[in-house]
Amino acid sequence: MDDETFPDDITLLEVRIEQLAEARERCRKISLAAKIAISIGAAWALLTLVTLLPFFPSTFFGSVAAMIGGTVLLGSNKTTWDETEAALRQAEGARAAIIGRMELRVVGEDSRTVH
Repeated sequence: MDDETFPDDITLLEVRIEQLAEARERCRKISLAAKIAISIGAAWALLTLVTLLPFFPSTFFGSVAAMIGGTVLLGSNKTTWDETEAALRQAEGARAAIIGRMELRVVGEDSRTVH
């Protein structure tokens, strides 16, 4: 790689890092929604079992479905989150490596000018 391709490579990596950060944020929101579904389903089922709420089969089985669905969603989202985190760390590492190979200079130093 020469010095002229560094900015293009860094730009592409920055775009990739931004996309991965957005995907990670979506995973965080899905994880939160899954935890809420599990909590509400468990609370509803518990309140029905201790007879604080009347027993209706449709709502009871709906609460059980919310717990199961939330658990499945949380598990599959964890895998996606882990893969996204690994890709994000890899892209950030590649960006740092490219920046490390650049011949940067401190402003004010008498050294060779790149332009």
